[in-house]
Amino acid sequence: MNKCIRTITKEWIWVFLFTMISIELVNGQTTMVNIQSRELTSLNGEWKGIIDPTGTGEYLQLWTEKKPVKKTDFYEYSFEEAPVLNVPGDFNSQMNELTYFEGTVWHKKEFSYSLSEGKRLFLHFGAVNYLADVYLNGEKIGTHEGGFTPFQFEITDKIKDGDNALIVKVNNNRKGNGLPGYGYDWFNYGGITRDVDLIETDDIFIEDYFIQLRKGSLDTVLGWVKMNGSHEKQDIEIEVPELNLRYKTRTDDDGFAPVEFSSDFGLWSPEGPKLYRVTLKSDTDFLVDTIGFRSIEVQGNQVLLNRKPIFLKAVNIHEENPQRMNRAYSKEDAQLLLNSAKELGCNLVRLAHYPHSENMVKEAERLGIMVWDELPVYQHIQFSDSLMPAKLEQMLQEMVGRDKNRCGVVVWALSNETYPSTPRRDDRLAELTQKCRALDSARLITHVVNTQGYKNNTVEVWDSLYHHSDIIAINEYFGWYLPWQGKPSETKWNISFPDKPVFISEFGGEAVYGNTDAPTDQAAYWTEGYQEKIYTDQIVMFNTMPNLVGVCPWLLYDYRSLGRMHSVYQKGYNRKGLMSEKGEKKKAWYVIKAYFDSK
Repeated sequence: MNKCIRTITKEWIWVFLFTMISIELVNGQTTMVNIQSRELTSLNGEWKGIIDPTGTGEYLQLWTEKKPVKKTDFYEYSFEEAPVLNVPGDFNSQMNELTYFEGTVWHKKEFSYSLSEGKRLFLHFGAVNYLADVYLNGEKIGTHEGGFTPFQFEITDKIKDGDNALIVKVNNNRKGNGLPGYGYDWFNYGGITRDVDLIETDDIFIEDYFIQLRKGSLDTVLGWVKMNGSHEKQDIEIEVPELNLRYKTRTDDDGFAPVEFSSDFGLWSPEGPKLYRVTLKSDTDFLVDTIGFRSIEVQGNQVLLNRKPIFLKAVNIHEENPQRMNRAYSKEDAQLLLNSAKELGCNLVRLAHYPHSENMVKEAERLGIMVWDELPVYQHIQFSDSLMPAKLEQMLQEMVGRDKNRCGVVVWALSNETYPSTPRRDDRLAELTQKCRALDSARLITHVVNTQGYKNNTVEVWDSLYHHSDIIAINEYFGWYLPWQGKPSETKWNISFPDKPVFISEFGGEAVYGNTDAPTDQAAYWTEGYQEKIYTDQIVMFNTMPNLVGVCPWLLYDYRSLGRMHSVYQKGYNRKGLMSEKGEKKKAWYVIKAYFDSK
């Protein structure tokens, strides 16, 4: 056992050090995992909101909530009688005057709390889009940048016994050096878009852990447990009752305990999404998680799930509820979207183009749908900006940190449609890939590229990012943005990485549901027939592709995007959905359904 501990500690030391470095990027804190298993007090519900389009609230120090004292005193703000905003929720869909708003909205929540003696308290946000400044009882406790990943602050010494006031300045302005940047093809829902919770812990608690199969193994877990608090050594016990498995380890002087154990696991797969109840116990803490075990790897030009080749029948999904046209966040939202993907015949969902809610990831895992998790490194990112490396690392840490124990997550996608001509793109993303592999070597990593050439019915596929990718992920819109150069059945491929598996991560075209009267042989009329023909031609072309391991149409539902300005057909929607925003199935849906059924 001692030899095993020494070996594992050496193997994981880089991961641990990187985690500690990344902690400094979010006000000296990192987000604890599996908060659902902890002692929570929800701050969801009704908050008061003040709209601040000019940014005056910063000058007025709105978070101090000054009150008139002398007869001549007055202040030009007040949360009293202010509009009510529901949290979680985007502010754009809650007030008509905020529909297209990008700017600052101040949110306030009053709550009462009494912290038990010897306990610690943390304020946890599932996500705030995009920039959050957080104030408690008039004191700023921290800032977070990034609209799709969790963050937290310890408030043990800041909480008052009794009534408290929490104010969050939320700003969803696009930033040139943001992630994403200025331009992107989805609706910029701003607000506190996921759960807000108070988490009470003991002085020493289990902060983080990684319990997944070693890469390539079907029976051996390789991981770790990390304690937070005093670094006195503690005994750690992990149990999987269904397997009669009990494993013991011990933390070192840094609160870090290596984990390695073997068992005859029932493996998770789309056909049988087996999950186990797993408990973690230290001398001072106890957590319960639901964890599955599976192997995902590339061997030659194939993707292997549990050492068996699998064809990835996927679909792209945006985090939008098509029935309410707002930011999706709840378990019910996730079930709506995922059941639609399941009906289509999918075994994988690409959660584009940012980390979706934890509900989405967990429900997919429960339903037996693999997950493609993606960073919002989208198109024109300012990689040469001096702050960019820290932002990239922070967002990577927060995405991987949250989802690393979800066996349904099989792909970390680190960028989408970035361009080789962008200064510092190659080295920044190469560094990010290295960081990701250090954090988690057991999943596939990819960069999605759309820079392939297409001429004389020949596709030239090359990008330096493919050096760092386990699979070649291609966005191509032949038949829509690029007319066919010849017969789809005679397409030729020149792929500069001939030994790697190829995945079509986007393809398709736009159509308005029910639009069947206009000419179906012309793109300009957004007909179902034209979109259907694109899909039938694409499927013919797939037969010409070497090493094809999966396809992923763009996308499941029509969704809001302000760049789509055709007043007759688009009306502010990207119409590439296989279904309308009302859930009506277009002709192309049936084409893909038949194709997936045949695989």
